[in-house]
Amino acid sequence: PILFRFFVFHKKNKMTLLGIDVGGSGIKGALVDSETGEMISERFRIPTPNPRTPEAMTDVIAEIVAHFDYKGKVGCGFPTIIKNGICKASGNLDPSWLGVNVEEILEKKTGLDFTVINDADAAGYATMNYGIGKGEKGLVVMITIGTGLGSGAFLDGRLIPNFELGQIPYKKYSKIELWAAGSAKDREKLSYKKWGKRFNTFLEYVELIISPDLIILGGGASKDFDQFKSQIKIDTKVIAAELQNHAGIIGAAVASQYKVKKA
Repeated sequence: PILFRFFVFHKKNKMTLLGIDVGGSGIKGALVDSETGEMISERFRIPTPNPRTPEAMTDVIAEIVAHFDYKGKVGCGFPTIIKNGICKASGNLDPSWLGVNVEEILEKKTGLDFTVINDADAAGYATMNYGIGKGEKGLVVMITIGTGLGSGAFLDGRLIPNFELGQIPYKKYSKIELWAAGSAKDREKLSYKKWGKRFNTFLEYVELIISPDLIILGGGASKDFDQFKSQIKIDTKVIAAELQNHAGIIGAAVASQYKVKKA
């Protein structure tokens, strides 16, 4: 039988936490109420540096921490596979990230305690605990649409980490997100109708491979779901997350106060 490693998050005392969401185009941060999952500050955003090297991106994250004059624990959603704080694939970042202990270099740079998790896992965690996914059972997949296609998977509300469905190879592309992510729509100046057909193809693969019970869309493009939902033809129910592109910040922040434990 296939065994999955689940993470369960155990709540500690209510506090104000800083969440940082690292994206391909922007790095965003905000203060979050740990009990309600609500953002209690304005979001502060800095464009993601180019090239996306560890040194350049660490400097930006430290600038965000300094902006809030924050001294507590920090949660950070990172746009690739993270295992025990270590970057296991460079994804859409600079190749020099591969093998880097992200938590370690951020802690060294800021002097603060960092919890770093996959960005789609963070967004999914917020959506499943504070948003439209709360109480949903079965296999629920959160797809974040942005520079890439992130995915967070939950079975009966419990996280299956690093479920990177955007890495599925497709035709001449090394990974389907290069063809179907929001960045492809912008790069090729596609209408929502044309891009929606591409995104539906991606969802067809998701449905074929893992047969989810529900798909929740997050990320920047989710707020425009009404403009492309007519192109979504799969049998699985697909809905948009009301937290949209704030979910990554909220989920990362709250994860920073949780002790990760195998269930």
